[in-house]
Amino acid sequence: MKHAGIAMLASLWAAALPAAAQSRGELLYTTHCSACHSEQMHWRDARAARDWPTLEAQVRRWQGSIGLAWQDDDVREVARYLNERFYRFEPAAGTRSSLGGAPPGAISGAR
Repeated sequence: MKHAGIAMLASLWAAALPAAAQSRGELLYTTHCSACHSEQMHWRDARAARDWPTLEAQVRRWQGSIGLAWQDDDVREVARYLNERFYRFEPAAGTRSSLGGAPPGAISGAR
């Protein structure tokens, strides 16, 4: 009985924790893109994004195709989110992750 009470208390505590905040790029993507783009879209062999410039170009292309009229910052934020979540491409010069550093998987100074 004592263990059940502890487990219940732990589950209530975990449920009370705030959910992790989504980045702007993630919010834009889940709102406007994820209905048509499943995770398979990003890791399939025939994907159109092969590096950072083509990833950003694809985000720009598709947002324009559906008439979103995103600003350059919106395109970059969605590309950052996709890069952090799926691709791990070397970022373009001056491109930072939403956490303020280089995107995960980026190796500074290595080539």
